[in-house]
Amino acid sequence: MDLATRLRRSHTGLDALYCLDSTPVLDRQSRQESNARSYPRRIPLVLERASGIYVQDSRGQVFIDCLAGAGTLALGHNHPVVMEAIHAAMSSNLPMHTLDLTTPVKDAFVQEIFDSLPPAFARQARIQFCGPTGADAVEASLKLARTTSGRQNVLAFQGAYHGMTLGTMSISGNLGPKNALGSLLSGVQMLPYPHNYRCPFGTGGEQAIDLNLRYIEQLLSDPESGITAPSAMILEPVQGEGGVIAAPDRWLQGLRRITQERGIALIVDEIQCGIARTGKMFAFEHADIIPDIMPLSKAIGGGLPLAVVVYREELDVWQPGAHAGTFRGNQLAMAAGTATLRYLKQHAVADHAHQMGERLRAHLLKLQSAFGWIGDVRGRGLMLGMEIVDRDGEPDGQGHPPVHTARAKQFQQACLQRGLILELGGRHGATVRLLPPLIITDAEIDFVATILFAAAAAI
Repeated sequence: MDLATRLRRSHTGLDALYCLDSTPVLDRQSRQESNARSYPRRIPLVLERASGIYVQDSRGQVFIDCLAGAGTLALGHNHPVVMEAIHAAMSSNLPMHTLDLTTPVKDAFVQEIFDSLPPAFARQARIQFCGPTGADAVEASLKLARTTSGRQNVLAFQGAYHGMTLGTMSISGNLGPKNALGSLLSGVQMLPYPHNYRCPFGTGGEQAIDLNLRYIEQLLSDPESGITAPSAMILEPVQGEGGVIAAPDRWLQGLRRITQERGIALIVDEIQCGIARTGKMFAFEHADIIPDIMPLSKAIGGGLPLAVVVYREELDVWQPGAHAGTFRGNQLAMAAGTATLRYLKQHAVADHAHQMGERLRAHLLKLQSAFGWIGDVRGRGLMLGMEIVDRDGEPDGQGHPPVHTARAKQFQQACLQRGLILELGGRHGATVRLLPPLIITDAEIDFVATILFAAAAAI
C-alpha cells in the first residue's frame, strides 16, 4: 500500500488524533543538537520514508508535507526524474567535486538556467556559483553591487528574510536573531513593504502603493534625508518568512523605474518564490520587469544544496576570486537541478502551480468564512498563507484585529496530529504557511483542505 492510500485510510471519519510521543531518537536530538534548532521543536518527527508529497515517520504515521524543505522540493520527495539523474551522475565516473572547473553536468545545468530566464534577461546574463546556501548567494549579490557601484549602502524592506549570516541578517526584518548580535552590516536602510492587510501607511489598496513609491522616491531625492546614495535595493517579490506577502505588480514596476533612473542595482531574491512556485518560473515575471541581480537557491538543486547568482553582464566587473566557495561545484546537485528544471518546463508545472494555487486559495477562503479567527488569506501560486487573528482584540488603524500567535500554534499542531505538516511565519509567528510540492494534484489539494477544516474545527 502506498503512502497516499495509507494516509487516506487513516483519516476515516477524521476523528482519530495521533499521539506525537517522544522516541529515543528525538530524545538524543534534544540532548545533542544545538539550542538553535528550530523545526524539530514544532514538528517532533523522525522521518524514515518519503514519496512525492508524502512522508512517513518512525511510528508508521504518514503525513502530507506542505513544508517541502521550505520550498526546496519543487517536485516533492524522491521524484523519479530527479533520482534517475542523481544515479546517472553517480555511475558516470565524472568527478563529484570540481570547485568551479566545468564538466558536462555543469554545462548542462547552466544552459537550463539560461533557458529558464526571460529571453531579455538571458541574452545579457552572467552566472556565478556560490557556496551551497541562499544566504551565500545573497552575500555575493551585495558584494557585486558594492563592487560595481563603488557605493556601500543598501535599501532593504521590513519583513524581509534573506538568510542567517551577519550580512543577510542586516538586510532582514526579524529582530529576534538580530538583537543578540549587536553591530551588523552598516549602511542598511529598511523601507516599508506593501502589506495590504497590515498597511504601514494605514490605507491599503492602490493608495498604499502610491504612498509607498512616493515615500521611497522622496527619500532618494531629498538632500536632507540622511541617506547616502545606495549601491543596491534588495527585495523578495513574495515575502515568505515575513508572512507570505506578495508585492503588487505595479509597486515592483515602480521600484524598477526608480532604481534604473538612479543607477541602483535591483536585487530580486527568488530563493524561495522562484522556480515555478508562484505560477511563473520567476515571481518577478508577474510584473514584467527584469532585475539587475538575482540570487537563486532551494529548488534549483532538485533538493540538494546549490546556489547561484544571475546578473546583467555589464555588472561583471569583479576580479577573479572575488567570490568563491569550496562546494560551489556540487555535481549531484547540478544533475538533480537540470532534471528538475527540464521537468518543470516540459510539463508546464508553473501553469499547474497557478491552477492548484487557485484551487487551494478557494478552499482557504471558505475556511476563512467558516472560522472568523482567520483574518487574511494571501500569497501567490502554491505559496499561500493565512494570518490568524484574535477576534476579541483591539482593532488596528485599518480595523483588523491583532494577531493570535497561540491559536496559530494550536492550529499547526492540530494539523500535524491529523497528518499535515505546515509551518508558521510572519509577524509574531501568526501566519500559517503552505508550501506544498508543485506536483500536488487537485485531489490532494482537496484532501489538504479536508484536514485543514477538521483541524480548525477541533481548536
